[in-house]
Parts: sequence; C-alpha cells; structure tokens
Amino acid sequence: MEINREELLTKIKAAKDGNQTAFNYLLDKFWNDVYGFQLKKTRDEYEAEDISIQTFSKAFNKIHTFDESYSFSTWLIAISKNLHVDLIRKKNASIRSKTTSENVTQVHRIADETPTIEDKLIKDQHLDQLLTDIKQLKPHYQEVINLRYFQEKSYKEIAEALNEPMNNVKVKLLRAKKLLAEIIENRNRL
Repeated sequence: MEINREELLTKIKAAKDGNQTAFNYLLDKFWNDVYGFQLKKTRDEYEAEDISIQTFSKAFNKIHTFDESYSFSTWLIAISKNLHVDLIRKKNASIRSKTTSENVTQVHRIADETPTIEDKLIKDQHLDQLLTDIKQLKPHYQEVINLRYFQEKSYKEIAEALNEPMNNVKVKLLRAKKLLAEIIENRNRL
C-alpha cells in the first residue's frame, strides 16, 4: 500500500505536536514493516512483537528528532535494528556472566544458593509495590498490563480477549507502560 508523502509528513508533524491519532496512523501504516523486519531477524513471533512495540515506543518518544528529509520507515527500521542488537548484546553478556558464575561456583563449591527468608521478603515487597503501582492505572490499562506481563499473552491473544483490534492493544500497552513508568519514577523521587 503506497503512502502519500504529503499525508505522511502531515501525520509526522501532528505526532510531533502530540496528536494521538497521528501516532495511531503511523503505528498502523508502519507496523508490518517493522514487525516483518524483526520476524526475519529473530524468527520468533513473541520477540518480534516485543521489539516492534519497543521500536514504536522509542520512536514516539524521540519523534521530535526525526528529520523529514529522510524516510520515516528507514528511521523506524534503524531504531528497530539497534534495539535488536542491544538485545543480542544483553543476552550474550548474560550468558558470559552465567558461565563465569557457574565456574566460580564449581571452584568454590558454594553449599547453598537457595534464597534466604530476607531475599524472598525483598522480592515479594518489590512485587507488592509493583502491583500497588499498577493499581493506580485506569482499569483498562491494568488489564492490558496483566494480560501481557503476568499472563504472558501475545498481542493477538490480548486483542482476542479484549475483542479489540491489535493496533488498539499495542497503543494501549504503550500508554500503560509509559504511565506506569511515570508512577514508579514519581514514587522513587519521594
């Protein structure tokens, strides 16, 4: 589907001004490009969806930096590619760290690595605080956060559960994550 350049530039300008409809338009028009690119890279639908939504989240946060003399889809793909590279680096660092940790454990023969009562209490407190933070969101945002992160549903499964188009679910999840991050940041400042 061919996108009219003038219409695209108008939507990008509106998005830079914070227009949510323009964001929805851009997400709808370019989702398949970014998702298809990531699906080829990752060969994993869940990971491709996750990186794609991160791509749009980052793009919408940084849309004011987009230079209209360049291709918007190329800009999105570059963001997506960088996120994928970062993910691979994190995975590789985690593997190296785990391997090193396992070697140290074998050398020192650490007797017991089970979490202490204190570790469990700290972990539970953090989860309790997160749940408290989530409860500050509007119910429809709580629901998408719950379905995505606690029930580990795909975007398609969430769309079916809520009987909403998948793009609405993606936008709703973007907003929910942004609002939740603001709640956590505000609480941490106190």
